[in-house]
Amino acid sequence: MPEIRNLRLIMVVLAFSCGATVANLYYAQPLLAEIATAFGVSQGSAALVVTLTQLGYAAGLALLMPLGDLVENRALASRTLVFTALALVVAAVAPVFGVFLAASVLIGVTSVVAQILIPFAAHLAPEEQRGRFVGTVMTGLLLGILLARTLSSLVAGAFGWRTIYFVSAVLMLVVAVAARRMLPHRRPTHDEGYARLMRSILTLAREEPALRRRAVCQALMFGAFSAFWTSVAFELVGRHGLTQTEVGVFALVGAAGAAAAPLAGRLGDRGHGGIGSGIALALAAVAMVVAWLGAGSVVVLALAGVVLDLAVQGHQVLSQREIYGLRADARARINTVFMTTIFVGGAVASAVAGSFYDAFGWAGPTLFGAALPLIGLAIWATATTRQATKEKLGGHPVA
Repeated sequence: MPEIRNLRLIMVVLAFSCGATVANLYYAQPLLAEIATAFGVSQGSAALVVTLTQLGYAAGLALLMPLGDLVENRALASRTLVFTALALVVAAVAPVFGVFLAASVLIGVTSVVAQILIPFAAHLAPEEQRGRFVGTVMTGLLLGILLARTLSSLVAGAFGWRTIYFVSAVLMLVVAVAARRMLPHRRPTHDEGYARLMRSILTLAREEPALRRRAVCQALMFGAFSAFWTSVAFELVGRHGLTQTEVGVFALVGAAGAAAAPLAGRLGDRGHGGIGSGIALALAAVAMVVAWLGAGSVVVLALAGVVLDLAVQGHQVLSQREIYGLRADARARINTVFMTTIFVGGAVASAVAGSFYDAFGWAGPTLFGAALPLIGLAIWATATTRQATKEKLGGHPVA
């Protein structure tokens, strides 16, 4: 294991790599109105870009991410990033909507590198500081998610919406070189082949109730996140008359959510992950209701976005802090179950939110988004009650 000083530098590289890579999933969200106009499709159809990108990411999580427990991690990450760059170039030059959608799927599949690197960080971190270091890497990832919308809006406002895909393609090549040169070599211990590796994922999901619970709850949280950010650009442009650049400035409010990552990591290290998760679920539901009721004010919408992002990102860090402690030799596969579930949930929510916006206006996606974390809160309350009952009876705590 690298010494702490070098480990901090490695975590910075991992954080930047994760943020730059995962941003590819979100560049299109504030550009949907321009994409719809460019290709002559409806706003609901344009929302398919987000849905298919997330489904592609879910496919990458299911099929590529488990390789983190089989293939040398540094080489796996750097080589996959090259394919990400190629997919981004195809999206940038796509002549028709169908080609753009196909490229979006490939961007999603290959951007899974971000989730290969997070278990890598957990492997390198000392046990007693795992929450802190994973929180640091997650801060980079979350900044990538939250700043992607602003960056793409600003670039689109200045140079056209296709430009961001060229810019990101170059950035992926830079990240690939940085990962190859600066990250330590790590070859996993699993040596039984890809087929058995994939079968073991189902075994993990079946044998680890904490993993199932955390994955479902975070999928519901990410569904609320996707419902808000997929639809809010339409609301800001249509109802409030914001320009593309102004939409990008609005998206900056989401960057506040990154502050939740290190705080949540430390909270989890101190044993308060359970109560913190319940609070996060409740806050997400409240934020979506506030977004519905305060639709006439850009300030209220911004406040709702901040609270939502804080809740969603804090809950994710607390979840990952718990599940990475389940089995040290299977963290990539554990992350496969966790993140695949999350992004399938997000993709479905994006599609539903787009349809609901077409049918019911802003009330549709916001009320739908509020219902999702409330379901998660019910799951959390049930698990917490069962754990308290077991402890009272003298049994072992429920995971």
